[in-house]
Amino acid sequence: MAPLPAPEPARHLETTAVLEARKIRFEVNRVELPMGVVGSFGLIRHPGASLAVPVLDDGRVVLLRQYRFAVATRLLEFPAGTLDDGEDPLSTMQRELQEEAGYSASRWDALGAMLPCPGYSDEVIHLFLARELSPLAEPPAGDDDEDLEVLLMEPAELDAALASGNEYLDGKSVTAWLRAKQLLGL
Repeated sequence: MAPLPAPEPARHLETTAVLEARKIRFEVNRVELPMGVVGSFGLIRHPGASLAVPVLDDGRVVLLRQYRFAVATRLLEFPAGTLDDGEDPLSTMQRELQEEAGYSASRWDALGAMLPCPGYSDEVIHLFLARELSPLAEPPAGDDDEDLEVLLMEPAELDAALASGNEYLDGKSVTAWLRAKQLLGL
């Protein structure tokens, strides 16, 4: 993958409000944008996350149907998780694949990064392709607030589900699936 463009940071003038939550921090900042405009902007500070597209040896993909309280519904998505303090993206994903899906992987390929909500968040999600999967005899406990079901789908079945309009689309998973398909030649 080609290197990403260099950042063009705004000039921070002041932070006027802050609200701390479990994994995020909401700030209202006055900034001067690179084009010279000054304004107040809300910003969600996020520690970053990782996501994996797990592919079994027979070609099926491992997905989750996970309840998301913010939209009050279950989404079809790939295993993902927030980076813990000091944790690198691959370690995060290796842990999350075990906790959420009950698999470990021997082969990892980086699929780049994506910015899920750049209009109001600095979150970066690191994408991976996980292969040579092994089911765990006893998966580690996940987060108490996770309500999810592990699903196995053929690639064509996943494509049909995403194209149908009958599934709520999770942007990070759609992006990761597109990149994984390119790497896999699908």
